[in-house]
Amino acid sequence: MTRLMPPRPRPMPRKARGFTLVEVLIALVVLSIGLLGIAALYLETLRANRTALYRTQAVTLAADLADRIRANRDPPGAYACAAPCVPGGGNDIAIEDLTQWVGLVQAQLPGGTAAVTYLNDGVDNTPDVYTIDISWTEVGQATPVTYQLRMELWRSDA
Repeated sequence: MTRLMPPRPRPMPRKARGFTLVEVLIALVVLSIGLLGIAALYLETLRANRTALYRTQAVTLAADLADRIRANRDPPGAYACAAPCVPGGGNDIAIEDLTQWVGLVQAQLPGGTAAVTYLNDGVDNTPDVYTIDISWTEVGQATPVTYQLRMELWRSDA
């Protein structure tokens, strides 16, 4: 009985034996450039998320003050204060509201400042207008970012 031997592997030509050191180095360079691109994209995402957080906080803070103004309408213009907002005039509730609110703006936004302007043109058929301005500084930007909320209130006696 004849026994079959498995065929011996043929030796490969020198060019087809595997990767050379130059090919491996080129692959590492391409891979490292890709990883640097991913890291840059990740950093940009972090910056965008921080900006979105500050803008969301500014919107929430402006809405908070608008609710406080709606709850305490008398006397008209009690919440008006120029930038930087220093609570004064108005009633005790308005002064306390503005003091708390300005503290929140300064605590939640970097370099946060606020102003509240009041406009009443004296005509009975037009609403009182409050404009709430909140400004803060973003990292890497020379000019501050500002969010503005304009609200109109009809007086109860109008």
